[in-house]
Amino acid sequence: MTDGLTAIYPGTFDPVTNGHLDIIERAARHVARLVVAVSQNPSKTPLFSLEERIALAKEVTASIEHVEVDSFDGLLVEYAGRKGAKVLIKGLRAVSDFEYEMQMAQMNVRLAEVETLFMVASPRHSFLSSSLVKEVARLGGDVEGLVPPEVARRMKERFRGD
Repeated sequence: MTDGLTAIYPGTFDPVTNGHLDIIERAARHVARLVVAVSQNPSKTPLFSLEERIALAKEVTASIEHVEVDSFDGLLVEYAGRKGAKVLIKGLRAVSDFEYEMQMAQMNVRLAEVETLFMVASPRHSFLSSSLVKEVARLGGDVEGLVPPEVARRMKERFRGD
């Protein structure tokens, strides 16, 4: 762990997957404080409301030391400044993720000297995306093992209309 280092792991987390949770667990071991920052991205139409995504993220990270869950809108680097963070954590599943994330990382350094640390997805989670998980659930498939149990239950309720 790096003494005093605050890092931010941003995302829409709609829903939080086991891949997200893996990155959170691994990143939290290396920082004094990891803020899981749930985005209010207005360009996306989420399955779960911001409040639901925050609640689910808090529930699945409750037992992980050094982790807190918050939300933000606007520029990520401005949010990072308010949180006292100079480091962002980003998970990479494939080369295509890197191309986009590299541009964002360079812009964040340019805007506010905020660095990005890339973490490679564990092989068992490298195929996972929230979009893919939602599609499986929407079509009645089983998402157990793809998302934490609490999230699987909520997805099942959402698609059944409970």
